[in-house]
Amino acid sequence: MKKFLRNNGLSLVVFGCFLIFLIGQTITGYHENNAEQKARGGTALTLRAYLSSGHFLEAVFENWESEFLQMAAYVILTVFLFQKGSSESKAPDRKDPVDEDPRLHRHDPKSPWPVRKGGHLLVLYEHSLSIALFALFLLSFLGHLIGGRLHYNEERADHGQSALSLLQYLCTSRFWFESFQNWQSEFLAVFAIVFLSIWLRERGSPESKPVASPHHAAKG
Repeated sequence: MKKFLRNNGLSLVVFGCFLIFLIGQTITGYHENNAEQKARGGTALTLRAYLSSGHFLEAVFENWESEFLQMAAYVILTVFLFQKGSSESKAPDRKDPVDEDPRLHRHDPKSPWPVRKGGHLLVLYEHSLSIALFALFLLSFLGHLIGGRLHYNEERADHGQSALSLLQYLCTSRFWFESFQNWQSEFLAVFAIVFLSIWLRERGSPESKPVASPHHAAKG
């Protein structure tokens, strides 16, 4: 158990933080939504009902959407774009091991099964990270669209207005405002880590270059 915790400590702590913050968001969002309902003369929701409400689904998925978009985009962009001196980038002046063609190892018995199998399976395997991240982005985008529409239609009903379809809500400025306000902040954060890691250090972190390395040195 100690070895398992040591080997998986980063994933466990990060996922634990996610659960804690999600629970915190759920509880505070539940009370905030019910306060809004009472202010409008509406009926307070139970916690179970709140978990399927537009207020909750919209808030959760619009944030997940932006996170998976920036991660997927970053994985793809770092394949062919560089930032010299950043620990977040491959070195632009030399070949990186991650660029090696896995087909050269097709007959290596220690290679992963998809590498030895080759063909379409290998193509999927060698791009599986970006495929998974983009798929999670699309699912979150859909969740944001569905949850946002529910919440928007609840507000429209309070004003005696008719409900919008998914396509109609997709075309609203509100939906895209919510998306863009999250997307821009995610890419600003990526820019910050890429750019600041050129000069700044954090001893012991793989996201930083070694403290003793020159400021102008590329990764590695």
